[in-house]
This record gives sequence, C-alpha cells and structure tokens, in this order.
Amino acid sequence: MPTPDTSQSMTWRKRLVLFCLGLLLALGQAPFDLSLIYFVILPYLGWMIRDIPTPKLGFGIGWWVALGYFALTLMWIVEPFFVEPEITGWMAPFALGLMAAGLALFWGAGFAAAVKIMPTGAGRLIVLAITWTAFEYLRANILTGFPWGHLSYGLVDLPIGQLAAFVGIHGAGLIILLICFLPAMFAARFWDGALWATISFFILMAMGQWWMHGPVAMNPDNTLVRVIQPNAAQHLKWRRDMVDVFYGRQLGYTRAQTQQRPDVVIWPETAIPYLYGDSLSILQEIATASGPTTSVIAGIVRTEGTAPRNSLLFLDPAGGPSALYDKQHLVPFGEYMPFADLIDRMGLSGLTGLAGRFVSGTGSRVISGHNVPDFLALICYEAIFPQYVRSSKNRPEWIVHITNDAWFGEFSGPYQHLAQAQMRAIEQGLPVVRSANTGVSAMIDPNGRITHSMKLGTAGYFDAHLPAAHVSTVYARFGEWIWTVIAILLLLGTLFNATRPAREID
Repeated sequence: MPTPDTSQSMTWRKRLVLFCLGLLLALGQAPFDLSLIYFVILPYLGWMIRDIPTPKLGFGIGWWVALGYFALTLMWIVEPFFVEPEITGWMAPFALGLMAAGLALFWGAGFAAAVKIMPTGAGRLIVLAITWTAFEYLRANILTGFPWGHLSYGLVDLPIGQLAAFVGIHGAGLIILLICFLPAMFAARFWDGALWATISFFILMAMGQWWMHGPVAMNPDNTLVRVIQPNAAQHLKWRRDMVDVFYGRQLGYTRAQTQQRPDVVIWPETAIPYLYGDSLSILQEIATASGPTTSVIAGIVRTEGTAPRNSLLFLDPAGGPSALYDKQHLVPFGEYMPFADLIDRMGLSGLTGLAGRFVSGTGSRVISGHNVPDFLALICYEAIFPQYVRSSKNRPEWIVHITNDAWFGEFSGPYQHLAQAQMRAIEQGLPVVRSANTGVSAMIDPNGRITHSMKLGTAGYFDAHLPAAHVSTVYARFGEWIWTVIAILLLLGTLFNATRPAREID
C-alpha cells in the first residue's frame, strides 16, 4: 500500500514520474485501447494528491500528468504539418508542445482547486473528482472548445461506456474518477476501498451489458446504406492529375451493381472536387450513376459571395440538390484564423494565409431525406461536440458523419475520431453512419458498436442496413444537468461533512 504524498517539493525526478504516469494514462485512448490502465494510474494519483500541503503542488501534479497524457494522445496533431513538410514541417513539434501544455492547464487548475477547497483527506478526493470534471467541461466549451481526448472515450468499447447514455462523457468521467479514488479515500483500510471500487466497477459493467443486451433491430423502412471510402491521401487529393482519379473511383463505387440497390450512397467530406455553383453537370452525373431510386449524400465546398463554406449536399433520386448543410464549427487555424481581421490590421496578414477563410453555418440541421429516414448532418470536427447532436429541435432517426481524416495521419487520430463518433451514438441512442475519406468508415449502432467498417487506408465501399434508433436516452433529454446536479450535491455534502468534528474513513 503506498504512502500518501506529504512532500512540499516538486523535484525534476518527480516531474518525470508524473509525466510518465500521464503517458501511461494515455494508453487508455485509441489506438491502444488499454482502458483498464485507468484503474491503476488514477488510484495512484489519488494517493499522490490526498495529503499534499499546497494548491501549487496540486497544480504541478495535475499539469505534469496532463502534459504526458496530451503529448501522447494528441500525437496526430503533427500530421497536418507534414502534408507540405518543406513549408510547415518545422511547426509540428511546437504545435504539439504548445497544445499539450495549454490543455494541461485545465487539469492543473482542477487539481489546485481541489487542494484549495478541501484541506486534506478523503473529502479532497471527492472534490478532486468534481473539480477535474468541471475543468474538463470548461476545456470542452471555452475558446471554441476542444473536448478531444476526454478520459471517457477510452471506455467506449467497454459496457461501462454505456454510462454516457445517462450522464454523457463528463458524467461518465466523474463516476470513473470517484470509483478509482475509493482506495485512497479509505487510506489505511486500502483493501476495503479497493474491494468497493471493484464491486462498483463490475456492477456498472453488468448494467452496461444489460443495456446493450440483444441484437439491434433494423430500421423499420429497411433502409440500405452504401458508404464510400475513396482513400484520397491528403497530399494527392487536390493534385490536378489525381482529382479525376478519386472522383472516378467514387463514381464507380456508386454505380457498382449488387443484389439490392442501396437507398442512399454516402460520400465523404469535400468528396465532390468542384465548387457547388460550378458542378450542376457533375451532380447530374452522380445522380445517373446512383440510379433512379437512390439518393446521394456528399461533401462539397460552396461559396456565398466570396466566402467558402464546407457543406454537405443531399441529392434526391432525381438528381436535384434538395438540401444543403453548412459546417457550423470550423477548425481554428485550419479552416479559419482566429482574430484574422485584427492580425491583418497589425500588418501580419501573411499569418492569416496559413488558414482558410471559411465561413461557418448557422446551426444544426435535421434533413428530411425523402426515401431515407430523417438524419442529422455532421461534418468532420463537429462529431467531437455532444451539443451539436442535442441542439437539433427535432430528434433524427440517425446521424450522418462525413469527414476527411487524411489530415490525421494513420496512427491515432482517425481511431480517436471514430471513438468519439461511437460515443455520440451511445449518448443519443442513435445509429451513426460515417464516411471517411481514408477511413475509418463505419456503421455504428445506437449502443456505439461497429457493425460494418472499412480499414484505414483502403479504398472501397460497404452496404449495410441502417439499425433502428433507441428511444431518446436520459442524456438526450436532460443533457449535462444530471451529472451537474450529482456533482453539486456531492460537493455540498463533502463541505458540510468537513465542518463537522473530524471523522475520517480511515
């Protein structure tokens, strides 16, 4: 049994240990998926934070662990800089280092707040679970938000991941932290705490397994979906001699004859390599390839005035563009430069040329697909934000996610993006159909299970029947309120108990 940390110094040896603990914690994320490591590293962190004397030390522990965690989890962030390495390759290590260090501030602040609020003991760990969760929620929402790499995404393939259907990713994270901190809460009765943590874990696993029991029924309309993956590498995607190659590949997959024609064919983000206003003949060609009974969903760039928009286009079986959706959450420094006008006025207009000048759409949209069930459209980065699925006024029957993950490389980024799409399915109880340029394209059932997929870096297509949606989940109805109320009650109870005569669990 480890001894709680009461030291008042942060040596470089200790910083290195904390950084390595963060690296180990990151192994819970895709593509490693060693999520059970949470139940080793997080209890140890509980021991380290339980009795330290100052918020400054708490901040240091949280920041150094987070630095290691985000450095490994976000390794994919260097990939866009190597699409044109001779121009932007030198920026890659700085981008990763600054991003990891910046995100680590949220964990550091959560740890420091817990030490400040609760002087010591078991109550501090309850408070830490709450403050850590609160600052993760803050990370997900301020400065455009970036919830990538949340601990709960490592649970998506375990039955315990079904917690998200009730309390979302932040509530699931809060519950996992509370379970993992139990051994440290019990202190001298460590094994009692470990026993209760184990019992809690298996109860939640059993509940998740019960929630997923039985096969998921097909959509009542028996909708057959074809998902296309052209595998256009980013450094080749827009090259003049390759544009028609990838376009022709998608056209051929759309045209491919099978025993049953699909009701809808889905192409990935920016799959149509021509501006919307210049592509009417192209759209007719796509409609001809799909046939008289098949709709097409595809990514395309369009302009309003001079402003480009990253859009999803719905073509009905007659070939007419019956619906458009414009991406509402653009990628900062990728699709737009934050504070571009201010930067231009400062005479640094060369910097704004490093990012696109895309304009965002006005909000979420559920599209009535005529021959397919109503669906919610998501483009690329939007799938990492739970609020865009919840913000639609009408509940869709499925979610269409088109993306170009070629920007993310082939190591971790595409798999982490996929895990987040799986979590959106769990949260809402809705199937998600994902068409990714280079992969991983997938059919995801409303429990987050992948029923059909195409491997990363392969070209082709698959046909799959659309699963039926579940009834609206608790999280879909109440959003973040459930875990927020739980956290407030726990915090008030812990603070109230701290004002009573000392009475330790240990």
